[in-house]
Amino acid sequence: MRIVAGPTDHVVVVGAGLSGLAAALHLCGRGRSVTVLERAAVPGGRVGRRDVRGHRLDTGPAVLTMPDVVEETLDAVGVALDDRLTLTRLDPICRAYLPDGSALDVRAGRDAVTEALRAYAGPREAARYGRLRDRLARLCRAPYTRLSGTPALLPGGFGHRFPRAEPSPALAAVAAMDAAGGAWFPHGGMRALPDALAGAAAGAGVDLRHGTTVSALERHGRRVIAAHTTGGERIPCDAIVLACAPATARRLLGHAPSHPYRAAPSAVVVHLSATGDGPAHHNLLFGDPAGDTPLLVTRPTATDPALAPGGRQILSVSVPLPRPGDGAKRAAQASSEETVALVAARCGLSGVETLAAFTADGAEISGPALARTADNVVFAGHGAIPGLDVPTALLSGRPVADRVTGTPVPRPRPYAGITR
Repeated sequence: MRIVAGPTDHVVVVGAGLSGLAAALHLCGRGRSVTVLERAAVPGGRVGRRDVRGHRLDTGPAVLTMPDVVEETLDAVGVALDDRLTLTRLDPICRAYLPDGSALDVRAGRDAVTEALRAYAGPREAARYGRLRDRLARLCRAPYTRLSGTPALLPGGFGHRFPRAEPSPALAAVAAMDAAGGAWFPHGGMRALPDALAGAAAGAGVDLRHGTTVSALERHGRRVIAAHTTGGERIPCDAIVLACAPATARRLLGHAPSHPYRAAPSAVVVHLSATGDGPAHHNLLFGDPAGDTPLLVTRPTATDPALAPGGRQILSVSVPLPRPGDGAKRAAQASSEETVALVAARCGLSGVETLAAFTADGAEISGPALARTADNVVFAGHGAIPGLDVPTALLSGRPVADRVTGTPVPRPRPYAGITR
């Protein structure tokens, strides 16, 4: 493992997304002075937020798994999870609305899911699920075990150690974590997670500066010695963590990254307001206008009614974009009257109003590494694997800190969400 050469007393982190905040917490917990520079007015990065007519909308990830990873990240500076965040376990994890009009609730734990499938589709399908679950666990356990005990992340991401015919282990991990450890939701919406991390960081002495855009990096030989902001400020540093968008990192460094990047999946999301009791927190609607692609319908007000005014419900309808160039077509499908009417009918809603619609762009992803032309710059954020979902983004904070400090800190136990 390559580590940062020379002193690392003061570290500047560019970007206050989940990975940047996690790196800041781990670095602070190891005695480094840390300054986080974030161009937005709030922390969170892709865990976005938007308030529309009293509806508090999450514009990024909609589900949280493996809360023990959040607990570990906060514990890096001695903060207890319960002191910063209130989590509710979702039951069911997801409700599947099938084309024949029936519904299937998916709950956490192997036995619960197996019994539900046996009752719905018979013992043969239940047995097939067991074999699929075992395969997913094998695919994701090895890379997560490496993450939990060593910072030696792979330059090409998790997948290159597995045959190309296998599913992506990072995506397999998401399914395995959901089924094994369950899903959770923070009180106040997903935005509460970066708020909690930022609050813990600030309380531990991390200097968080929002509304601060880094315009250039000052170099001396192969070291970055300061970050310059658009406001004319010069911030000296001994090491720097680029937890920003890959394009921004490339611009600041003045060259292409040392490892190839690839696009992660994206989606079109339409936020609706409605009345009625509504469906479960997470729902999959099969047999919809999107053809063979199910609609993911999330109702965060099922868990936290205070996210919407006057007893109304928030429905976030997501349509995946598996291929580049699908955005316009999928956006039209997701926001069409036909799709909105289908969601309302199948989920028992009325008084449906459209609040917002946008395309959630997929992140570019690659492997965390030192910059090839600088000895004290580490890539992080969604420009690094892990980073496809909330737990993996948080997990990246530990190996980033390992690269900066050169002192890996092994975990005391396996992560619960991938071991059952």
